[in-house]
This record gives sequence, structure tokens and C-alpha cells, in this order.
Amino acid sequence: MVNPDSSHPDLRGLIDAHREWLLIYSNGRSFSLLSTEIDIETKPDRVIFGCPDENGFRYWRIVEFSPEEDGIHIEVIADFGKTREKLRLVSRAAARELGEAVELARLEKANQLARLIAENHPGTKIGRVSLNKENGRTAHIIATIPVEGRKAFIADVSGKMTPETMLALAMIWLGKLERRKKEPIDEVRIVGEKKPARALQRLHALLKAPWRHQIRIIEISRKKDTPSLQTLAPLGISQLWREKGKKLVLPDALRASRTERRIIDLDPEKIDVIFSRQGETLRFLGLPFARVRTLAGREKGWFGTGRDKQLLTEESWPQLLDLVNELDTYRRHDTPSKRHELYNMAPEAWLESLLRRNIAQLDANLVLSPIYNQFRTSADKIDLLALRKDGRLVIIELKTSIDREMIFQAADYWRKIELQRRAGHLQEARLFGEREILDKPALVYLAAPALSFHREFAFFASTLADEIEMYRFALHEDWRKKVKVLHQLRATGEN
Repeated sequence: MVNPDSSHPDLRGLIDAHREWLLIYSNGRSFSLLSTEIDIETKPDRVIFGCPDENGFRYWRIVEFSPEEDGIHIEVIADFGKTREKLRLVSRAAARELGEAVELARLEKANQLARLIAENHPGTKIGRVSLNKENGRTAHIIATIPVEGRKAFIADVSGKMTPETMLALAMIWLGKLERRKKEPIDEVRIVGEKKPARALQRLHALLKAPWRHQIRIIEISRKKDTPSLQTLAPLGISQLWREKGKKLVLPDALRASRTERRIIDLDPEKIDVIFSRQGETLRFLGLPFARVRTLAGREKGWFGTGRDKQLLTEESWPQLLDLVNELDTYRRHDTPSKRHELYNMAPEAWLESLLRRNIAQLDANLVLSPIYNQFRTSADKIDLLALRKDGRLVIIELKTSIDREMIFQAADYWRKIELQRRAGHLQEARLFGEREILDKPALVYLAAPALSFHREFAFFASTLADEIEMYRFALHEDWRKKVKVLHQLRATGEN
């Protein structure tokens, strides 16, 4: 470290070497600065570092500083030595070059949100701003708001988190905040842009009342020049049915084309076809390997399991046969290599294809929709849609690896299916032929290998409203050989 009393001109020179800087406090808060906004002032017995932040222009006394490869580290004190802080200046150019560029950008976004919170609640003091240590994609902000007290805010600063993930992370963080011995916090507010915030509001409505009070949804409103925060009113489940569900649109043709039939005949027990309005996809035990479309009355096909697809012609047909033979060799429970990509690709689709052929392996009381896969082509990609013999609709969600958000994803599927069922769209589509769909809420079956249920599964299940009736099906780990239910438990709903 360098003593500032004799070397402060070097610090000025280091700062002037870059036009734009990011000032990072020890608690994670950051502030964008121009070099001209940073003041280095010499006093007879000290050197002062001054810069603007969200509270105005602030001055510190420099204790020592050191130029590092990733920026400038400065130790400062204020309030007659009572406050000590370690600051870090990182140039914008360096931030882009360093591997920390993404983290710094997310941290800056978190700080912008912290400033927005303070602006929307005059008198608010921001305590801490940080990124989630687990994933680095969410901001954690602690703020003390007049009258309300200490509150916690969480936000997606990566732009990639799903509503289900945000809700799960908020609940886990809330549990930690409540258990703190010093200044526990009993409420978390999820902040997001309009579209994700509204999606969260609908998911939030599926929680039990206590959780709807402890977790709140905040929308960033950009209707005016200056953004503001708007607390979205919590919804009850009954309010969800006021939404107008989109009518289910199925493809016109459900018969396999000549080309598809020819491919299916190569191995009818393992090859199936998914119909969609954009064409048909052929799968080998759930793995897409060929696609057929009818263009201007002519059938055209492509094949391949990776990004590179080859046009299907009579000349390339032998290569398609080679691919099917390779799939038959490696995509089986007794594969010669469990490391082979064809064995490991699309495992959930593999499980789904096995159940599609014999849904009784999961529950002998189920009737699978003959055209269930039409529903899978929607944006929601619900794995299986079935009907019990008494007419009760069943949503089946499958997982083959640990998935923390599984239960919230299934709950949101339940909401979307219920919207369709209540509007009569599912009955009109005749998904189950002449069978009537019972006028009762759909059931949800969650099926996965026994060891693939997340350790927080029971906790998350306990937060869902009693109207959602879910069952957990634990499968044998060697499901590729034979789908076998080890045990079935009721996960949610009134008993």
C-alpha cells in the first residue's frame, strides 16, 4: 500500500488515466463516476478523497491506497475515524476486459435498483446491496424504510430468471432472514419489470395466505420519464379465472405422412411423431432426430440430432438408417456406454415417451389423450395430459434430475390448464374423444426418480394453496429399464 501524504499526485494520475470509473463500496454498493467528478484535495496533514454518490457529494480522508491489476484500492476514514471504508475503483475498460465484467454490470444494476427504492421512499437508508452468492444473478438489497422498518428486496439482474425461480429464491432468503438473531426480517419484496412482475403476481396467487403477505411483488413502472415502483395487489385464486384464456388451436392433420410412416416403420416401438402447425417431429425414445414438413404439396424431410441437419433424400436415406441404428445401440437401458451423448440427451422426453406408450405404469386409473402431444407443442410444454377413468383431468410433470422449482412450475401449469378447462376449451378440442372431462379442478402428478426430488420439495409444497391437489410419484432410479413407482404421496391440497 502507498502512503498518500507523499504519493497523492500518483493517485490523481491513475484516476485521470481513465475517463469512466465504477466505484464499489465494501458492502457491494456501486456508483458510476467520471474522472472529473473525483476530487483529490491536499491538506497540510491529510489528503481528501471526494466523489458524488446517491446521498450527494461525500468526502473521505485517505489512509492508504494501492494500484492493482483490477483497479485502485483505497482505504478511507470519515467522522473523525469512526467510519472506515475500503473502496475500489474499476475502470469501465478494465471491467469489460476482466472476467468480472458481467458481475460488475449486475452489481451496478443492483445499485441502480437500490437508488430507485430510496427515491420512491423518501428517508430510506440502504443498508446492503449484494449479489446472491449461489448464482450471482439476483440482487439482495436491505433497506430501512420510514415507518415500515427494515425490508428485504430481491430482483433478477441477469434477465434470465423464471418467475418460479424468483419465487423459490425469495422464499429461501426469507427463511434465512427470519432466523437471523440480530434484526430479523419477516418480509421479502420481489422487484421486476412489468411482464415478469405480472407473471409473478399470478404465481403468487397460488400461495397460502400467510405467504402472500410475507412476499410482495413490486413492478418497475416506466410510464413516465422517471421510473417508479408500484406494489401489485395480491390476488386470490378466484381472481385468476377472470382472465380470458387463449383458445386451444390444434393442427388440422393428425395422420402421419408417407415419409413419416416410412421412418416410423424402421422401429415402431421406439419412434413416435409430434404433430405441430409448423411440421412434424420424429423422436427416438423422446429424442428428436428427424423433421418432416409439407411445402407446396411436397413432403420435405431433414434428419440429425445436433445443430447440423441433413436433407432427407433417397441418396441420404442410408445415412438416416445409420443414425437410427446408432440410436438403437446407445439409447437403451443396457447401452454399451452411459457416457455416450445419445444416451444422455433429452432424458425427460425419454421418460415421457415410455409413459406415453403405457401410462398405466404410473397409474392404472389413467387414460392418456390420444393427441396429448398437441398440447405439448404449446409454449408451456406440459409433459403429459391425461384423464382418470372418473373424468378428472390430470397434469403430469416429469423430471429426471433435481429441480428446485419443479413444484412451482407444476402449479403454474395447473393454473393455465384450469383456465382452459373452466372456459370449456379442453372439452371443445375433444382431447379425449367422446369422454367427458369432469367439472372439478385438475389433479397434478409429479413424477421423478426417488433421489431427484429437491430437499426443499416438502417445504415448497406446504406453501401452495389447498385448492391445488398434487401427488408425488417416486420412481425407481433405473426407469429406462422399467418405469416402476416405488411410492406415491400426497404433496398438496386439503386432506
